[in-house]
Amino acid sequence: MYKILKKETIAPATFKMDVLAERIAKKAQPGQFVILRPTQDGERIPLTISDSNKDEGSVTIIFQVVGMTTRILSQMEIGDTLSDFVGPLGRASELKHLKKVLCIGGGVGTAVVYPDVKYLHENGAIVDVIIGARSKEYIILEDEIKQRCRNLYITTDDGTAGIKGFVTDKLKELLDNGEEYDEVYAIGPMIMMKFVSLTTKKYGVKTMVSLNPIMVDGTGMCGCCRVKISGEVKYACVDGPDFDGHEVDYDDVMRRLETYKEIEKENDEQHACKGIYHN
Repeated sequence: MYKILKKETIAPATFKMDVLAERIAKKAQPGQFVILRPTQDGERIPLTISDSNKDEGSVTIIFQVVGMTTRILSQMEIGDTLSDFVGPLGRASELKHLKKVLCIGGGVGTAVVYPDVKYLHENGAIVDVIIGARSKEYIILEDEIKQRCRNLYITTDDGTAGIKGFVTDKLKELLDNGEEYDEVYAIGPMIMMKFVSLTTKKYGVKTMVSLNPIMVDGTGMCGCCRVKISGEVKYACVDGPDFDGHEVDYDDVMRRLETYKEIEKENDEQHACKGIYHN
């Protein structure tokens, strides 16, 4: 039912797929996500809706191979069908009131920030964007974002593209130079969002982040995706995934993300040994 219409490798171990999902495509909004299962006996994983096309009935997902399920998904081809593809889930990003925004994407988080950039641009807002990556080859969606923002700044850890350094270096430079934004939207590795939030808090700039904790059902029933926001427990799947970055307990989220790392690694290795993965 959920046929893969397009597949493209856009960075090392990073893939872009268009999936036929007409009902989801009609309702999808920036910030929302799907939960998918590649095969009937596979596990469910959440992935942000990076884009959608109502006319084609397609939903775009972008993912990096980090474990068993994303590896299986990466080996599926055009014409294959996914077992489950549920959404749109989560609350949409609240963007309508914004006139000038700085969006920051780190790594694959750039795929998550892209629909916000697209929406803001189409609705007349001024958008500046910072993309951060390990090196030039890991930068994604550069052309798509460049067409939809006022300024695009790139930072890389090794200096192979743009500015050598971190997104927070460019962020601080912009704020020190007097740039004023209604909000900052930062999406990427948890540690990046933490330090972006610490930086913007000093300047009094409201900052929204998109949290990606462990998630199973995506409807608030399992409780796996609980996060602490100003000391209060929230559920990323139904209360988020967007939250005020100055209120997030990042250390708690990062501890929870480490919970199943070893188990995930063992499962990945076991499936490789059984020959489930294809060359």
